[in-house]
Amino acid sequence: MIILDNIQVVFGKGTPLQKQALNGVSLTIEQGSFVTVIGSNGAGKSTLLGVLAGDVLPSGGRVTIGNTEVTRKGTAARAGLVARVFQDPLAGSCGALSIEENLALAARRGESRGLTPALGSRRRAHFRERIAELNLGLEDRMRDRMDLLSGGQRQAVSLVMATLAGSKVLLLDEHTAALDPGMAEFIMNLTQKIVAERKLTTLMVTHSMRQALDFGHRTIMLHGGEIVLDVAGDSRKTLEVEDLIAMFRRIRGQTLDDDALLIG
Repeated sequence: MIILDNIQVVFGKGTPLQKQALNGVSLTIEQGSFVTVIGSNGAGKSTLLGVLAGDVLPSGGRVTIGNTEVTRKGTAARAGLVARVFQDPLAGSCGALSIEENLALAARRGESRGLTPALGSRRRAHFRERIAELNLGLEDRMRDRMDLLSGGQRQAVSLVMATLAGSKVLLLDEHTAALDPGMAEFIMNLTQKIVAERKLTTLMVTHSMRQALDFGHRTIMLHGGEIVLDVAGDSRKTLEVEDLIAMFRRIRGQTLDDDALLIG
């Protein structure tokens, strides 16, 4: 379970560039729930993920993951609790290391590191088995450098990496935005499969209104650092993309340019 209680985030406080990125966000997400997060540019979507990952420490409020309050704990201290996949296929992994070396590092996320070998025959077999599940033929390229993979292949491996250390929370920051439509669809179907099989509590930021409705159990919309829409269950199942845009306009009492939200 995730509990955000009255989260406040202010960037550049006391300077001419001061910005209230999150303003009193309160949110409870049940264990195993898959939540999609949408909103216009600058709404606070990535800041929300940063607060959960520990990259952004809130100016006020409390963050609880599972039974642990982590409000003042940084990224390293939360590494065993939270995994993240980024928009940029080059982020979150090391291009100069092989596929299996990246997997070995990911498997030890949140643990202390010693001088023992990171890769043995048993671990290599386990990694090969997990990569073979992708059906991309990468199990025969385990010693290839990560930067030799395509963007889609790298995102697929990154999803496997995110599950190796046993984290219960998965954060997806527009992780298909840089991919072509075919590979984006593949990665989304893979995401859904991994989340369901491993019962991961998942937040996925997306600019695609279609993805926001087709995947997950619940959709929240941010605007101006606040939650302005929160739909789940039967209410969400009947929604269309056009309904989301209309709801946003009605809730905010203003006109929103269609360009601010992608309908992909």
